[in-house]
Amino acid sequence: MTAARTPIDAIAEAWVDTELELIPEARVMLGRPGREGEYGDHSPAGAAAYADAARAALARLRAVRPVDTTDEVTARDLGRELELVLDRFDAGCHLGDLDVIASPAQGIREVFDLMPTGTEQDWAWVAARMRHVPGAIDGYLESLRAGIAAGRVPARRQVAAVIAQLDEQASGEGFFGGLAAEGAAAHAALAGELSRGAGEAGEAYDRLRAFLAEDLAPRARADDAVGRDAYRLASRGFLGAEIDLDETYEWGVEELARVAAEQEAVARRILPGAGVAEAIAHLESDPARKLHGTAALRAWMQEVSDRAIAELGASAFDIPEPLRRLECMIAPTRTGGIYYTPPSEDFARPGQMWWSVPEGVEDFDTWRELTTVYHEGAPGHHLQHGQAVLRADSLNTWRRQNFVSGHGEGWALYAERLMAELGYLDDPADLLGMLDGQRLRALRVVLDLGVHLGKPRLDGTGVWDYDYALAQMREHVHMPEPFLVFETQRYLGWPGQAPSYKIGQRVWEELRAEAERAAGDAWDVKAWHRRALELGGVGLDTLRWAMRRAGADERREAHDAPLAR
Repeated sequence: MTAARTPIDAIAEAWVDTELELIPEARVMLGRPGREGEYGDHSPAGAAAYADAARAALARLRAVRPVDTTDEVTARDLGRELELVLDRFDAGCHLGDLDVIASPAQGIREVFDLMPTGTEQDWAWVAARMRHVPGAIDGYLESLRAGIAAGRVPARRQVAAVIAQLDEQASGEGFFGGLAAEGAAAHAALAGELSRGAGEAGEAYDRLRAFLAEDLAPRARADDAVGRDAYRLASRGFLGAEIDLDETYEWGVEELARVAAEQEAVARRILPGAGVAEAIAHLESDPARKLHGTAALRAWMQEVSDRAIAELGASAFDIPEPLRRLECMIAPTRTGGIYYTPPSEDFARPGQMWWSVPEGVEDFDTWRELTTVYHEGAPGHHLQHGQAVLRADSLNTWRRQNFVSGHGEGWALYAERLMAELGYLDDPADLLGMLDGQRLRALRVVLDLGVHLGKPRLDGTGVWDYDYALAQMREHVHMPEPFLVFETQRYLGWPGQAPSYKIGQRVWEELRAEAERAAGDAWDVKAWHRRALELGGVGLDTLRWAMRRAGADERREAHDAPLAR
C-alpha cells in the first residue's frame, strides 16, 4: 500500500480499506494479511452496508477538486464506480445474484484457490475459513429468500446448472473433503481441525443445494432474457461506459461476418479448398501439434510465456524485472476455465496463469491455445495488471487493483491481435486458433444482446432464445458440446459480460488508430503501450478521455519544445 498523495488519493485508499473491511476475503486477492478465514456479509444487511459506504465515499469525492490529470482520472472513474454500486443496490441486483460462473455460489468456494498453503499456519487459516463458510452461505440464503419475496429471481436454467455444480462442493468426498485431506497429509496435527471445517463447509453447501432445488427452482423465472433496462445497467458495469445497444448489435453482426470470412481464408491456406471445420479436423489429427497430460501443458505454457516476456521487453513494451516472472499453473478445480490472478502488492506472489482442466481431458492442441497464453499472460493480462500493481509510487491502490471487464478483457483481445501483427502467429494454424477465439468473441456480442434484448434472429425466423443461441454456437464455435452448453448458459446468466471483451477491443483499437494517425512519422508504439498500461484499471469512458488527453498533451509539448529552445 502506498501513502495517499492527494485528498482524492486518500478517498480512493479509504474506499479500498472500506471494501476490505466489508469483504475481508478480498484480502486474499491483494495478498494483504489480516482477518484470515473471514467472509463478508452476503445478506441484505451486508448489501445495504456496502451501499451506505459507497454513498458516503461518493459524497466525500464530490466535495474535493482534482489537483492534476492523475487525480482527475481517479475522480472520474471512482465516481463512476460508486454511482454504479448505488444503482445496482437500488435495482436489487444482490437479491437474485445466482449464475453459473460469478455469483456467491462460486465465489465463497473459489477464494480457497488463492489461499497460500506453504506453512502449517497457512493450513490453519484454511481450516478457519472452512468453518466460516456456513455463515457466508446463510447470509447468501437470506438474500435469495428476500429475492423470492421481492420477485427478484434468477432464470430457471441458471438455477438448474448451479445445482449440478454444487455436487462438487457437497459434504463427504467433495472439494472441501479433498482440501482437508491434502492439508492433513502435510500437517497431521491439523487433521482434526481441517476435517471438522470441511464437514461444516460441505454441509453448508448441501443446505444451499437443497434450497435451490426445493425453494428457488420452482419460483425461478422461465425466461432467460433480463430485458433492456436490466441489461443496460449490467453492461454499464462491465464496460465502464454507456453504449448504444442497438448500434453495438449491428456492429457485432458485421464483425462476426468479417472474422468468419478471415478465418475461412486462413483455413484454405492450411488445407487448399477446405473450410474451417475441415482445417480444424486436419490440425487436430496432427500429433506434432498436441500436448499430452497436464505436466506437458504447464511446461509448454511456461516456455511460451517466458519467451514472449523476454522478446516483447526488447521491442514493443517496457517490462520491469518484477514482471518478468509469470507462473503458469494447473488449477485445482475441473471447470475448464483459464484465468489470470495478479501478483500480490509486494510481488511475493507473482502473477499466475491458471488452467482448470476438466476431468478426463488429457490432450491439448497448441495451435488452438497459443493465443490464450498471450491473452492471459504477456502481453495480455499479466502486463496490464502487473504494470498497475508496480506503480505504487504514482497510483493509489484503487487504481492499481481496479478491474473493469471492457478495459481489461478488451486489452487482452487487443494483445492477441497485436501478437499476430508482431509475427508470433505467422503459422497459419496458430492464426486460425486466434481467429477461432475472435469469432467466438464476436458471436458473443450478437448472441448476448440478441437474447437479452429479444432481437430478431439472423435468419429472420423469430427472436433470439436459448435454443437459437446454442445453435449459433454450434455453427460458429468449433469446441466440444459441453463447452458450448456451459458458455451459452454463462452468457444468459451474466448479461453484458461476454460482449465486453470485443467491445473493449474495439475501443482499444480505435484509440490506437487515432493516436497513430495523429503522431504520423513520430509514432512510437512502445510509448503508447506505456501510457496505456500506466493508467491502471479504468472504465472505457475514462480510458478514452485519459488517452486522448495524454496524446494531446504530448503533441503540445513536442510542438512547444522547439519554441522553448
